[in-house]
Amino acid sequence: MDETTFAVLMLLVLAWAVTSYRLAKVNITGALVFTVAGYLLGNPTWGALTVDVETSSIHLLAELTLALLLFSDAARVNLSQLRRDIYVPARLLGIGLPLSVILGSLLAAWMFDDFTWALAGFVGATLAPTDAALSAQVINDERIPLRLRRALNVESGLNDGIATPIVVFMLAATASQLGMESHGDSAEARALVELALGVVVGVAVGLGSSVVIAFGSRRRWIIHGGRRLATLAAALASFALAVTLDGNGFIAAFVAGIAFGAGLPADVAEVEDVAELPELVGELLAIGVWFLFGAALVPVALDYLSVTTVVYAALSLTVIRMVPVAISLVGTGLDRWTVLFVGWFGPRGLASVVFALLAIEELHESPVVGPAIAVVALTVLSSVVLHGVSAGPLGGRYISEEAKADPADVPRSRRSGGSHGPEAE
Repeated sequence: MDETTFAVLMLLVLAWAVTSYRLAKVNITGALVFTVAGYLLGNPTWGALTVDVETSSIHLLAELTLALLLFSDAARVNLSQLRRDIYVPARLLGIGLPLSVILGSLLAAWMFDDFTWALAGFVGATLAPTDAALSAQVINDERIPLRLRRALNVESGLNDGIATPIVVFMLAATASQLGMESHGDSAEARALVELALGVVVGVAVGLGSSVVIAFGSRRRWIIHGGRRLATLAAALASFALAVTLDGNGFIAAFVAGIAFGAGLPADVAEVEDVAELPELVGELLAIGVWFLFGAALVPVALDYLSVTTVVYAALSLTVIRMVPVAISLVGTGLDRWTVLFVGWFGPRGLASVVFALLAIEELHESPVVGPAIAVVALTVLSSVVLHGVSAGPLGGRYISEEAKADPADVPRSRRSGGSHGPEAE
């Protein structure tokens, strides 16, 4: 990304930021805006801007983005609140997510003859995580029960971190099957070592930084805003240190976020929103990744467009997501409309894009990479459009159906239309 591309992107960010609430009112998300902008301005065929997806700086941008969001999402999980209402998110993560990975992998292996079992597993694992940012309008809609919104938020915040080791292992196994591994230890063995190092680094940095921040805060050593800077530094340090030690930076950032959130005392956390800065920086970088997605990956999806890729993308957003969700929620007492609502609002987003970029970096020499990247990109593109435009209407439809089923159980704020804050995208 050269200076001109960066300047144009920042001007687009400025324009979108000052109109974001108005755009959200008509169900236009930031992801959609910057995907379209990337496709129109950075398209390799006619685009006026230069975007080379294979440069090291592009990959670093994408990796840092995912690392920051993994850390901030994990750090924001309120364990005390979650313990009181863990039943639904635990089932979505513990039953629904593995079933989605398995079902998506099996269908990919069946539908794409050229895919090895590992590459099919990569596609299944890459498209299993969901993205809370793409369903923010639902999560911020106060008409929808808090328990349901919290379950979707927790699921989206944690499932990308849980899916990451599967994606990394499947990428390593694919490289091995395609004959791309270097001499010495097998790619799978190295991937396991990297994951283990990531866990160790994440625990050490996450807990260590929470202890240091608490120590300095209680002694009034920290200036206003210093806790946020320290938290951002901890997030970046967990990723960078793990990579330096040949560990997995994504796992390190995710584990560090969990350890940080669990280790930071409540009285220190209440002083200021310490996770706000990593989250904001991650969101800014995410805009850049969506622009890159439109410029580099959407053209790949269109180049390899076929009946098979279209059918798989449709199945990924419906059957592969909704059937595992329905199975995982059996016995929870949730009604049919609620199960369908949760099943549909599993948008694929940033994590899937970054995993696709990792595959390009690791497997760029193989001819089977194109179709695999294409099916991931097409699924994400479809999700950006369909989940973005359906968030508001389906949220209202869900409330209407629930009110018909049990009007007495719908609070007045929900019956009257609730509220959509300016934060909603």
